[in-house]
Amino acid sequence: MFEVAELKNRVSKEEYDKEVDVLREQLLEAQQLLESASIPVLIVIAGVDSAGKGDMIGKLNEWFDPRYMTTHAFGDLSDEERERPLHWHYWMRLPPRGHIGVYAMGWYGQLLSDRLNGHLGNAKMEAELSHINKLEKELVEDGALILKYWLHLSKKQQEKRVQKLEENPETSWRISEADKKHLKLYGKFVDIVARVLRQTSTPLAPWLILNAYDPHYRRLTVARDIVEKISARFAERSRNHHGENGDRVAQVVSAVSLLSSLDGGKKLDKRDYQEQLALSQGQISRYARKARQQKRSTILVFEGWDAAGKGGVIRRITQAMDARNYRVIPITAPTDEEKAHHYLWRFWRQLPHDGSVTLYDRSWYGRVLVERVEKLAMPAEWMRAYSEINDFEEELTDHGVILLKFWMHIDKEEQLKRFKERENTSYKRYKITDEDYRNRDKWDLYEQAVNEMITRTSTEYAPWRLIEANDKYYGRIRVFDEICKAFEKQLD
Repeated sequence: MFEVAELKNRVSKEEYDKEVDVLREQLLEAQQLLESASIPVLIVIAGVDSAGKGDMIGKLNEWFDPRYMTTHAFGDLSDEERERPLHWHYWMRLPPRGHIGVYAMGWYGQLLSDRLNGHLGNAKMEAELSHINKLEKELVEDGALILKYWLHLSKKQQEKRVQKLEENPETSWRISEADKKHLKLYGKFVDIVARVLRQTSTPLAPWLILNAYDPHYRRLTVARDIVEKISARFAERSRNHHGENGDRVAQVVSAVSLLSSLDGGKKLDKRDYQEQLALSQGQISRYARKARQQKRSTILVFEGWDAAGKGGVIRRITQAMDARNYRVIPITAPTDEEKAHHYLWRFWRQLPHDGSVTLYDRSWYGRVLVERVEKLAMPAEWMRAYSEINDFEEELTDHGVILLKFWMHIDKEEQLKRFKERENTSYKRYKITDEDYRNRDKWDLYEQAVNEMITRTSTEYAPWRLIEANDKYYGRIRVFDEICKAFEKQLD
């Protein structure tokens, strides 16, 4: 794989000096295009030791406008990072739209190191490569441009570079014992790299592999490619490719509604409800403490019709928990900062640390519900969100998160009854808005969207729990029962 990349390429100082000023101007112009088109760019600079990664990153920081770019290097995981899924710290360092993020080794560094040192087997490496491909695909489909550069040296070139750096008192500090160890493992490392690059060089995010021995050639080659790729991406953007085939999407069609098949007549009298509530709250309190001891975080997602009782059940769950150990997040319209990122970014940002509980009053499913029905997202965008959400939830549960998703269901007549009740109760009047009535006019569209959401995102690791909530007492106890069952299964 590296035969061509091991051939030394040279650019004379005269040629370099002649071209570099023009390229710098082109890079700044390309950066302005990114800002005007709100295109985020992720540049991964990776390679063998002593191949000039630091020099290349330094030049990019010198050539681009630093106000619109950031540089990231991922070292050993911090305690905060260990308490969340692996890709959390990558999502937290994504550039907003119109900005550039430069990554030293990116999400590949830890993977390569762990595999080289025997901390990661083949099966786990394959699983992580699959996650990386999915991550890059999600970002590119959301409008990002990902540029990946592998700076390569042959073994002889690397030995010569290490020797040269070590002999110079001003650069000898750059050669560590780890570098010397890696040099001895060159053959094994390159074999691992070849496998990684083959599997992650996709049409959406290909690798550019180049010989990096000559700094002039290295700098010009990377800079030229960046200018070319940004210009091509801008031209593609101007054709509005996101809208192509936007209406030709496969949908789940059924003559029978999953929601209408639920039994809305289930009831529980107040006395039984109070007894079971006290018992269930005691169980949840014990399980929440146990989960904290085992450092298992919990995410409870509540979706449902307006006035279906999401807030009421959340309040009764939190009554059973230590206020220091949970967080309730009501999801509203995204802020400007959140709009500048992939729609899942704000949910990655809010993930609980190990042992704590987060309750969502509405969630990432807004992408396939309100954004779909209200046409805030194009069909192609909300259609691909199903697989993106499934991948997101799989990463959560693989990390050990206890993830429970509830759809609180009431029928249309019960909703209207509750709306009128709120209007006639002073301390509940704030809950009812004109938008609630407007949403009722689109009941059938929302029901279709909910049925498809459940069909496409009810997985073995994160199934939907459909709660008949026409009777508030019955609905609340059903939720408590499901939580207790899940805690018992997961913790014991």
